[in-house]
Amino acid sequence: MEYVFGFNLDRRMFEVLECMPTVPGAIGAFRRDAVIGVGGVSEDTLAEDTDLTMALWRAGWRVLYEESAVAWTEVPTTLRQLWRQRYRWCYGTLQAMWKHRGALLGMGPAGRFGRRGLTYLALFQVALPLLAPVIDVYALYGVLFRDPWESAAVWFAFLGVQIVCSGYALRLDGEPVRALWSMPFQIVVYRQLMYLVVIQSLVALLLGSRLRWQRMQRSGTAAEQIGGPVPYRSVPMR
Repeated sequence: MEYVFGFNLDRRMFEVLECMPTVPGAIGAFRRDAVIGVGGVSEDTLAEDTDLTMALWRAGWRVLYEESAVAWTEVPTTLRQLWRQRYRWCYGTLQAMWKHRGALLGMGPAGRFGRRGLTYLALFQVALPLLAPVIDVYALYGVLFRDPWESAAVWFAFLGVQIVCSGYALRLDGEPVRALWSMPFQIVVYRQLMYLVVIQSLVALLLGSRLRWQRMQRSGTAAEQIGGPVPYRSVPMR
């Protein structure tokens, strides 16, 4: 659900606003001369794809979303692997944001990316997750000690908006909408897990902790779903 939502809605929005923060390493393509022009793939952060994308914006390149791109990848199969992967992603993204903070004062594509992309990441991937636990606690307080119906109405309204948006993303991706049954669990369980990841990443950075690359154990599920070599299929590209 998160992948479908992120790829079909978030990246479309980022392209319209010209502030795409990340071309995912698993399903991204870069011009060779552009990568060489920014010094190649840097080892300064643990989110090399995000770091490289931000560097390209600052060098004056445009970053587009190609909806016809296809890739088979594996996702974490245990809670421990999920935590370690998201911790590395969040930690690396914070590193990249700090490294490219100068884009906020830039001109042209770099400035647009800095003032739109970096601001969006700071608000919705850092500030909001830090404040969200307080909101959850207040919602629980409202259910227990104030008007439970009003609190429930707000929660279901929020759930409804997410279901509508996710359903639209599934339609764009050609995925069955029956996957929407898991949305309440994403709000109640997954969202809180990501809050803790952001808090841990921010505390680690502020304390000067150096996170090492954490390799995810491969289970082979992607290969099983492919079922052998995938024939080349020509698709229109921009």
